[in-house]
Amino acid sequence: MRVEIDENSGFCFGVVNAIRKAEEELRRGPLYCIGEIVHNDVEVRRLARRGLRTIDHETFAGLHRCRVLFRAHGEPPSSYALAARNEVEVIDASCPVVLALQRKIREAHARARAAGGQVVIYGKPGHAEVTALLAQTGGEAIVAGGVEDLDAVDFSRPVTLFSQTTQGLEGFREIVARARERAGATVSVHDTICRKVANRVPQLKRFAASHDAILFVSDEKSSNGKLLFSVCREVNPRSYFIQDARDLRREMLDGVDSAGISGATSTPRRVMESVGERVRALAGEEGERNHSKTTARRDVPASQLTRTTCQRSKELEY
Repeated sequence: MRVEIDENSGFCFGVVNAIRKAEEELRRGPLYCIGEIVHNDVEVRRLARRGLRTIDHETFAGLHRCRVLFRAHGEPPSSYALAARNEVEVIDASCPVVLALQRKIREAHARARAAGGQVVIYGKPGHAEVTALLAQTGGEAIVAGGVEDLDAVDFSRPVTLFSQTTQGLEGFREIVARARERAGATVSVHDTICRKVANRVPQLKRFAASHDAILFVSDEKSSNGKLLFSVCREVNPRSYFIQDARDLRREMLDGVDSAGISGATSTPRRVMESVGERVRALAGEEGERNHSKTTARRDVPASQLTRTTCQRSKELEY
């Protein structure tokens, strides 16, 4: 069986940067992180064993004179202010792409307020990145998770539209088209989707189509993982969502000559490699069983084979 790991899958730059900073800081001792550093239980457990403690914002508010890592999703201005008041050392691992978007939204909001306009953010309500983006406007921006949320927008006023960095291009284009239908030229569009994420869709479609089956490795909490898995399923119905090698089932590989392994931007490469090793092991076991069956049949005496064949022929006559 041919087994291929998607070379475009795995950690994005923002996640790689956050994990690298966490590993460096953990050499100095225990470290806190607001929210899971990455939406992957395997990686979270690995770093927890090294001393990284995941906390929520309520716990963060009670910390003093310690070190706290801000993950790639970014944090609202209030988190930086609170850290300063409580003498907390911030290890800022916010993705540079996210930080740039925060600045753009903050500046656009200031201009929109002066001109009587509105800022709209296409993204998942409640997602950590979106929460921090919304905070750049003092909570005044409108978050649109889908076209139905555009009903909350006053299209008689100018609209400035941005996107969460990890959203899909197709969904963003649909939002843009619907907004322009209702407001025309008064909509200013800023495509702020990370190209590492956006470019993965066409790449993933080609990869999924080139294999008999796709094993998509991701944590169930990953929004990016859910999005990319849906892309696989559109192209290849034999796409399976698994979290690690333990989720593999032999029936997933029935009749498969070529298996592709891909993952989310939050999936460690080593987890995909372990899945590949398990696939090869299962394929080897299947080959051994088939070989054993063939060998056993060859060992049956010719006279017995003749009797068995004759007996089956008679059964078919009836």
